[in-house]
Amino acid sequence: MSETIEHVKCLIIGSGPAGYTAAIYAARADMSPVLYTGLQPGGQLTITNDVENYPGYPEGIQGPAMMEDFKKQAERFGTDVRFGLATAVDFQNGKHKVTIDNKTEITADSVIISTGASAKWLGLESEQRLNGFGVSACAVCDGFFYKGQEVAIVGAGDTAAEEATYLAKLCKKVTMIVRRDEMRASKVMQHRVESTENIEILWNSETVEVLGEKGVEGVRVKNNQTGEETDIPVTGFFVAIGHKPNTDIFKGQLDMDNTGYLQVKPGSSKTNIEGVFACGDAADKVYRQAVTAAGTGCMAALDAERYLSAKGLH
Repeated sequence: MSETIEHVKCLIIGSGPAGYTAAIYAARADMSPVLYTGLQPGGQLTITNDVENYPGYPEGIQGPAMMEDFKKQAERFGTDVRFGLATAVDFQNGKHKVTIDNKTEITADSVIISTGASAKWLGLESEQRLNGFGVSACAVCDGFFYKGQEVAIVGAGDTAAEEATYLAKLCKKVTMIVRRDEMRASKVMQHRVESTENIEILWNSETVEVLGEKGVEGVRVKNNQTGEETDIPVTGFFVAIGHKPNTDIFKGQLDMDNTGYLQVKPGSSKTNIEGVFACGDAADKVYRQAVTAAGTGCMAALDAERYLSAKGLH
């Protein structure tokens, strides 16, 4: 049986760069934010080894260490960081009620959503085992580490095509593994891939296994028409079959696009519900970078502060 145990001024759901940045700004504005981390404290960056493209870290930093820095900074200004998962919300009739771990109910004057998105994976044991050791779901984040090397990428949509052409600028060769005999990507992106000399497309193919013990050494690919399996030597394996925003609990309450990304009013973090704000990858299917997530986290906290002030709640 659930019970309302407290009321807070600012509740932040999620703990990646967006959530922690929102917490830093909200705490410094005396909004006494309470942040629930979700099941993966630190978000997607906790499965990223080296982060080299975030300003302020000239030598680069490990993803988990970076998120620990964000957390400490948020706590330094008074953020109450708690481990827990938001499992239900009620934003109807002017309420901002959130249920944590199916049992604890919290009401809030303002809510900042930073639940992020999760990369879709193929579901191979070898893929999960080597995740962060040559297996990646972000070419823009990790492509640099494979400069001059041979890599493979799986996927057939615009994201896969875009990431393949990005990798082709850095890598000696890019093998693109496409399950069917055609790509889902837009014609312009298909043309870009096909006209890039160092991209080889394996049609009607799927990944059987990522090869290697301590790091990626190759990928075993099966031709769906002949059943023949081939081992391709690569040092990096990129999965680009899409992301899923972690927004299921907001269905029917907040406006979202047909793939589940939360929709905000242009130039702001405001959702269709007054007092509820969205930031980070839960509302961004275009950029999906730590630095852009942090920027929108700042926006959400500033928007929430202005909302609370206008309501006489701050």
